Amino acid sequence: MNLYLPLKILITILLFCLSFFANAQNETPKDSIANQELKEVVISQNKKTFTNTNGNIKVDVANSVYNAIPNTVDLLSRLPTIQVSSDKESITVVGKGNPLIYIDNQKVGINDLNALVPADIKTIEIIQNPSSKYEAEGRSVILITRKFSKKDSFKTDISEVASFKKNFNNYLGFNSSFKKNKLEWKVNFNYNRLNPWENHSIDYQIAGADIASKYDVTATTKRKQYIYGGSLFYKINEDDYFSVSTAFRLRDDTFPINTFTYNKNPDGENNVLTWSDNSSKKNYGNIFMNYSKKIKAIDTKLFAGFQYSNFQQDLKTLVENNYNETEFNLAQSRNQKFNVDYFSGRIDLEKKFKNEINLEYGALYSAAKSKSDTDIFDFENDENSNLNYDFKEQNLAGYTQLSGKIKKISFSAGLRVENTNVDGKYRTDSSPLIDKNYTNVFPKMQLSMAIDSTKNISFNYAKSISRPQYSTLSNIATYINPYFLYSGNINLGPTFTNEISSTFQYNDKSVKLSYYQNKNPVYNSFLFDKETNIMTFKDINFEKESGLNLDFEMPFTYKFWTTSNSLIFILEKIEDPSAAFLASKPYLYYYSNNEFKLPKEYSFVVSFWGLTKQTSGIFERNVRFVTDLALYKTFFKKWNCTLNFNNVFKNVIQTEEFIINNVSSTARYVVDAHEFSISVKYSFGK
Repeated sequence: MNLYLPLKILITILLFCLSFFANAQNETPKDSIANQELKEVVISQNKKTFTNTNGNIKVDVANSVYNAIPNTVDLLSRLPTIQVSSDKESITVVGKGNPLIYIDNQKVGINDLNALVPADIKTIEIIQNPSSKYEAEGRSVILITRKFSKKDSFKTDISEVASFKKNFNNYLGFNSSFKKNKLEWKVNFNYNRLNPWENHSIDYQIAGADIASKYDVTATTKRKQYIYGGSLFYKINEDDYFSVSTAFRLRDDTFPINTFTYNKNPDGENNVLTWSDNSSKKNYGNIFMNYSKKIKAIDTKLFAGFQYSNFQQDLKTLVENNYNETEFNLAQSRNQKFNVDYFSGRIDLEKKFKNEINLEYGALYSAAKSKSDTDIFDFENDENSNLNYDFKEQNLAGYTQLSGKIKKISFSAGLRVENTNVDGKYRTDSSPLIDKNYTNVFPKMQLSMAIDSTKNISFNYAKSISRPQYSTLSNIATYINPYFLYSGNINLGPTFTNEISSTFQYNDKSVKLSYYQNKNPVYNSFLFDKETNIMTFKDINFEKESGLNLDFEMPFTYKFWTTSNSLIFILEKIEDPSAAFLASKPYLYYYSNNEFKLPKEYSFVVSFWGLTKQTSGIFERNVRFVTDLALYKTFFKKWNCTLNFNNVFKNVIQTEEFIINNVSSTARYVVDAHEFSISVKYSFGK
């Protein structure tokens, strides 16, 4: 698609509209009463987009260029240390693995982020050393705080984002809020028409089996997405409140996949063209209820939260193969369904004593239940197979934490106990395939000492757990070609982590040294079936992992220039008996965000991040470097316009090499991240 013509048209229309409204604003009659009124006095302050406290980075989304990004997952991918996978199904923090994600006081998942609109976000904080109050699942926390009004108000935002990648993408949004006395409500609706493009290839060989294969696959998706929701916040009094919110995301995808495969095995060589017609529905909904009360008799703050969510996926696939340039023949018909229901309830209590001692304690219960149904008809062998798998998980946790300050020393010590009960079973089996019941204790300690008014040093220890996502604990598989499948893994187990760290802070700059050990980390693996000659690519638990990180956070402000910089030196070693071990070498992650406040309320942002070559014992990954540009302008206090130019230098290729189970592979992923977008938002109300 030629982007220049529609781009030129959009810019022309935008400039015309802005010019029209500017003229309308300036056309005031000379004898207007407005000329006799006092001019409004506006007191403004320049808020920093990024702030750093002991290595914890807080981002002011509401008052920055980031509020113009059309979806929350893309917003997170622009922040320091956060990495989003190419399929946008998982999030990691550099040097910390998968984080816990919280919206206000409730733990959420990737689907909740996709159902949250950035216009509803106030701040995002990346917490590197979370306390025992948070679940033990994760070494870091991404805390998202939503916006609430302090005064009676009514405001509505209407936004439009035109995004040009390989294909055109459109985001239309409506967000409204109203506050009167103690009551505030919000509603939002977004309609997105997206056309993502992706390409990847894998070249693999099996030593000693005379098997070699290479495939190249391209998919272009046509996606309709509806996101809508609402919330109600009631301020009972100065200390107490009640809130309820709900969000839904309905998504329809059609994505034909075209694959070229070369395969060599003892039976011969084949060149195969595979065409698969795929249609998918992914629907998600959640509801949150929060209640906060201050019990004055015992001077204790009480918080109670409940949430329920449901995720449904229905994937239908029809596959045809063409061997050696003959003709296309039907290969498989696949109908796969996945459903998961999740419920959790928590209660937290906090009591502050007069001598700056703070006691926190509470409990949490969560339960998840999923069903995975797969129906496959093989046209080549005239066979039908069915797999029906049910999974249940229950978690019960309790914690206590004591924190305070004695002269120049601040301390925090907490203990969290979690019991997990897991049951997994095929419906045709008489006994469960997975039956686990385990209890773990997770201590956390922090000690901080102020050297003077500008410097302090802190020490931390934490034990944590990382459980696999429910969506990966299914037998749903994606057909790539007659020799290759992507699959979930119902046998995945949790990862346990022990970590110690020390942080030195000078004003708003910090340096942190940390060491960690992981037991049963989760990474990709190849599993080859000799009987069917099919390779399956899935996540498995590796034996162990260890790492050493040196993290520098260096914000800086000079006149109209504000910059936030992260520099992390990483040395990590991943080990497993099934994989070939390579020497580990240190690599570097760097991030820089630079905002320039220009005259006439213009803001210009230049940000870039990169990774040097990664060699981590088993995996080797290539050098990465990505640069983003943004120009932000406010017109007449009602119109906001943002121009984004992302991945300017088209650094879109990711490569990964490793050897496991006698399979040596080189994978190449091409990410459609080179983008030019125009965002226009109109706000009315007060």
